[in-house]
Amino acid sequence: MLVKLNAADRETAKEIIKVQIPAYKVEAEIIGFYGIPQLSDTLETIVNCQENFIGYFLHKELAGFISFTETVDELDICRLVVHPDHFRKGIARHLVNHVVTEVSKGRNIVVSTGAANTPAKNLYKSFNFIEVREAEVGPGIFITLLEKKQLEH
Repeated sequence: MLVKLNAADRETAKEIIKVQIPAYKVEAEIIGFYGIPQLSDTLETIVNCQENFIGYFLHKELAGFISFTETVDELDICRLVVHPDHFRKGIARHLVNHVVTEVSKGRNIVVSTGAANTPAKNLYKSFNFIEVREAEVGPGIFITLLEKKQLEH
């Protein structure tokens, strides 16, 4: 079940952290980089982050979430997180689909992920995101920027 989360609520922020840290530890292993900013998040940084969060609940437990910021023309996916206990259950796909079909409302969508995170890149590509470029964020550490253009110009 999808539910809009209030990350400014401290109890909700605690639940977000409990899902986020183990998930990003797995990504850190995949890409070989432990400096992922989300691994350093605290209760305070989540409470104050100004992102919109949508949670995916399984049996009343927060199993994953997606967060984003938005402008009139663009939606920027900031986090797509599934707790490792719930990998391979279609949760990430469900969350991305919700944002693409229900939230974006025709706006372009951008996202970045570790260049070596093939599962994440493949997920986004399955929704017709295209790789725009790679950027080096640390010595030998690259992220891939992806975009889904939806606006008619």
